[in-house]
Amino acid sequence: MDFQDLKNQLLEFRRLRDWQQFHDPKNLAEGMVIEVAELLENFLWKSSSQSRHLTDIERKRVEEEVADVFAFLIYFCHETEIDLFEAARRKIEINNQKYPVEKSKGRSTKYTDL
Repeated sequence: MDFQDLKNQLLEFRRLRDWQQFHDPKNLAEGMVIEVAELLENFLWKSSSQSRHLTDIERKRVEEEVADVFAFLIYFCHETEIDLFEAARRKIEINNQKYPVEKSKGRSTKYTDL
């Protein structure tokens, strides 16, 4: 399945339930934040090491939340007519300028402080 097939399946799922009426950009952005919070909840009280070694049950929960975040992002981009792949490509170019390898490699410093 490619991205367009997945997007079409999500849009059809939504259409059949008449949910587009609820999917304005504001509500989709809020929904996305809520789903990200639900993703984050799976890591609450875990160390960095523990977050890399989830049980099968924990991983399944994380996968479901990642899918929810992704679905909301697809809906949001559809409603705002944002080409997700083009936006990501442009952002990589911007980040290449902000974070040149020679200044940022191995550092977590914000670009304004490099």
